[in-house]
Amino acid sequence: MPKPTTVREFFKLFPDDAACLQHLFDVRFGQGHVCPRCEREAKWYPIEAERAFSCQWCGNHLHPTVGTIFEKSRTPLQLWFYVVFLFTTTRHGVSAKEIQRQTGVTYKTAHRMGHKIREHMAEIDGEDPLGGVGHTVEIDETMVGGVRKGKRGRGAAGKTVVLGMLQRDGAVMVKVVPNVRRSTLQPIIEANVRKGSYVDTDELASYDNLSALGYDHDTVNHSEGRYVSDEGVTVNSIENFWRHLKCSIKGTHTSVSAKYLERYAKEFEYRFNRRKRSETMLSELLSTYPTRDA
Repeated sequence: MPKPTTVREFFKLFPDDAACLQHLFDVRFGQGHVCPRCEREAKWYPIEAERAFSCQWCGNHLHPTVGTIFEKSRTPLQLWFYVVFLFTTTRHGVSAKEIQRQTGVTYKTAHRMGHKIREHMAEIDGEDPLGGVGHTVEIDETMVGGVRKGKRGRGAAGKTVVLGMLQRDGAVMVKVVPNVRRSTLQPIIEANVRKGSYVDTDELASYDNLSALGYDHDTVNHSEGRYVSDEGVTVNSIENFWRHLKCSIKGTHTSVSAKYLERYAKEFEYRFNRRKRSETMLSELLSTYPTRDA
């Protein structure tokens, strides 16, 4: 699928719902798809009355939207595709109010569409382990959300903890966590960072045991005002990711609730991991779906 770079190009590629449905059929099944009922290679014909295609031999229906974020939605497919397009043409995300303003749907519908797209981004991005022998992974945690008067730092009330693991010059993975205790953080690190990795952290005590777990662990002491040690130990890359995440949330959404924070964090994880190939995002989001019969 060619990448539309302007709104005009987008609507030329997807002029109506029929074109969007045809795209979903083509990327998930395609002509010649073996019918699950009669088990014959078939030509498939669109059905005007519903979002489905019919087998030339037995009339069995395939529903291209089943198993996708569009399933059971009464919102026109073209609007869905356009909102996905909006998500891929901004570095800072799209608010529900902006979706509502540009598409004319209700705020409730816009809110649901945004979160469905964020969930789809997270599903596509996956959670392949980071690092490995010879690779450096920076690990850091941050607080996102409001702060009550007189309470600051890692234990600030009203804030939500997010753990980040970033392979230097590679991918990032984020997790919303209940606290920064060793018993919380270390199992997540073990599950998502390969043993033998070089691991750089700050001086938080919860990271103290990482060397015993099979990592080559070094720390940089921020409390002493140092952000790169003499040996080159730093968490500057993951901290730059935090800055972008927080600025984007503040600028686009003002604030987000703890309930939905992981979805927003995963959206920016997805964006970061495609920073060198952002032109592929639209095609990926509109073409990557389960291949089961629908």
